[in-house]
Amino acid sequence: MGRMVHFEIHVNDMERAKKFYGEVFGWTFEDWSDYAGMPYFGAVTGDANELGINGALMQRQGAAPESGQALNGYACTMGVEDYDSTETKILNLGGKLALPKYALPGMAWQGYYIDTEGNTFGIHQPDKNAK
Repeated sequence: MGRMVHFEIHVNDMERAKKFYGEVFGWTFEDWSDYAGMPYFGAVTGDANELGINGALMQRQGAAPESGQALNGYACTMGVEDYDSTETKILNLGGKLALPKYALPGMAWQGYYIDTEGNTFGIHQPDKNAK
């Protein structure tokens, strides 16, 4: 045991966060609020036969991260097929650039962003020609 099986993204505005993650990554959401006792939406991130995990958006219980603050928690990274078009969606839907696209030589393109709720996340496009 010890393998990550679920994630939670803390959000201030549930509908805004569902729109952001739904439109950028194609996630769908299931209302699990009754089970959790608070606004809590299960995030289905892909087909069950694909590598990856599902998670949830949950109502933030404290202050949002401050702009410019060092990361205090986990940064989840999503695999994407087209880095540049995904970045365009992120920025058009209110996300912000945290660390620009860079090469992981011989492996992938990577970069980090801040979602509409102030959380940091990454995107990763495999590309053995990245340099």
